[in-house]
Amino acid sequence: MVWRPDGDPRTLAPFCERAESAGVDEVWLWEDCFLHGGIAQTAVALMSTRSLVVGIGVLPAPLRSVVATALEVATLATLFPGRVQVGIGHGVQDWMRQSGVAVASPLTLLREYVTALRALLAGQTLSVAGAYVRLDGVRLDRIPDVAVPVLIGGTGPKTLALAGAIADGVLLDCQHTAASVRAALEHVARGGADRDLDAFRRVMYLACAPSSSDVRSRLVEEAQRWHVTPETDFGVGGSAEAIRDGAAAYRAAGIDTVVFQPIGTDPDPLEFIESLQRR
Repeated sequence: MVWRPDGDPRTLAPFCERAESAGVDEVWLWEDCFLHGGIAQTAVALMSTRSLVVGIGVLPAPLRSVVATALEVATLATLFPGRVQVGIGHGVQDWMRQSGVAVASPLTLLREYVTALRALLAGQTLSVAGAYVRLDGVRLDRIPDVAVPVLIGGTGPKTLALAGAIADGVLLDCQHTAASVRAALEHVARGGADRDLDAFRRVMYLACAPSSSDVRSRLVEEAQRWHVTPETDFGVGGSAEAIRDGAAAYRAAGIDTVVFQPIGTDPDPLEFIESLQRR
């Protein structure tokens, strides 16, 4: 499940506790400007639970140095082994310009950043002189005992291909139908043609409206907000059977982890869990 950061941060801990008790495997957290920090959210989610896996999806690469990200992620993964995964993305370019950190080539930065982050978390001593990432003999003193999956989040063909080429997985947002997911994963596969992708993660946020009334109109409205077509193929909702069948179409298209994302204005995160449990 997704915990959306446009809600009250004081609901995060009880949401994660309830999610874990309901048998949810993973909770994913956004870092959207200018809401709540992804690292801080993750620490709260991990401290509030005992076994829940927490994903950060995504951290914008321009906002913090790769060493700072490696330090934070390594600390969390050392304290909570096997329970942390992180997605890295370009960041929304308007927000990056607003923050004064936009770069001329977001794809180059993402390539250098993810390559360096994976190497640092694996315990390597790193010296690089890239266009954006420049390190001189950097090595983390404490390396997580359990490897941390580093995913790339993105939408464009080049970014998707980059995920297949260098990352541990790809994170797709909810702006997909089952048909467009298949096409997106084809870009990933082409990028990873020279790699073994058997352990590669294919994660997607899936818009979900677990309601018995106005499900289709709510999903169509959400599809229009994201400019997704055809609108009638967007998201899942309704009964347990309808949600299961709808998610199965995305699994059949190649997604291995479906992350249910509540839709609408100011959704109640606890009610979202309870409504799915009731169904």
